[in-house]
Amino acid sequence: MDTTHTEMNKIQYILAALLFLGLYACETQFTPDDSEYEPEVVVEGYIEAGDRPTPPYVILTRSQPYFSELNINNFEELFIHNAEMTVSDGDQTVSLTEICLNDLTPEQQETLAGFLGTSSDSLGLNFCVYTDLTFSMIGQVGKSYELNIETEGEVLEAVTTIPPLSEIDSLIFDPIPDPDNDTLQELTGAFSDPAGTANYYRYFTAVNEEGLLPGLSSVVDDKIFDGQSFEFPIPKAQRRTEEIDPFTYGYFLEGDTVVVKWCAIDQAHFDFWNTLEFNAANQGPFASYTRITSNVDGGLGIWGGYAAKYYEEIVPFD
Repeated sequence: MDTTHTEMNKIQYILAALLFLGLYACETQFTPDDSEYEPEVVVEGYIEAGDRPTPPYVILTRSQPYFSELNINNFEELFIHNAEMTVSDGDQTVSLTEICLNDLTPEQQETLAGFLGTSSDSLGLNFCVYTDLTFSMIGQVGKSYELNIETEGEVLEAVTTIPPLSEIDSLIFDPIPDPDNDTLQELTGAFSDPAGTANYYRYFTAVNEEGLLPGLSSVVDDKIFDGQSFEFPIPKAQRRTEEIDPFTYGYFLEGDTVVVKWCAIDQAHFDFWNTLEFNAANQGPFASYTRITSNVDGGLGIWGGYAAKYYEEIVPFD
């Protein structure tokens, strides 16, 4: 594989970021019937502009029946290989090449494991992604990107646009009013939303070089605050598989190095995550089954663009 060291670092970053992402069902109520289930192609792909622009990258898998068991032994079987995939921005078209974790050298795998805060032996599966190895197409604000996929006789298409980003004006840490947790602080952002246009936002946080995670409610539109200036809380994100401690959830520890990734997204991208997070927050024995909201024609999932700004702060000692 002919890639430079810098390119491989970018690929490793992409692979690491994707390991934390998942697809869930959203929006339209239905009752699953596994006896009549036919697998569908699932797309999860992104292109990013801003502080750390990336080439397009896509995970391609097959869906599973609702009541099936998913574990590390059969997860690798979900990946779809040897697909023909292109992305066009109106000026050029690039082909995406499949790259898998096993394609990396042991040293590169160890670098990836260090990024994830684990050992290379514990990664456990051969994770695969399609990306532009030439890095000739990098995300740009204002451009639209058309994804085309041909695999196993099926054709999938999707379009995303990277909108301009309104940046956070300032970040403020304040001690929480709890004497039993006097080393914890909450983070607040000051923000001015541009008036007269529909805007959609998403945020992620990372602490002490850990991977970026989206907030449990990570997206918002400006329907109720169009054109306003205000302050808003930015909770520390955590994985949905982790138990929430109601006394410490969302707070940061004094001395932590905190990264906030603040993004602008288009409406279709917002709709996907908004319905996904609504569904995830309303799980339980009495919850309704729901379908995925997708901008992928011919399949399921999301093809989304980000305009992103990264902010790094150290939580001060009170």
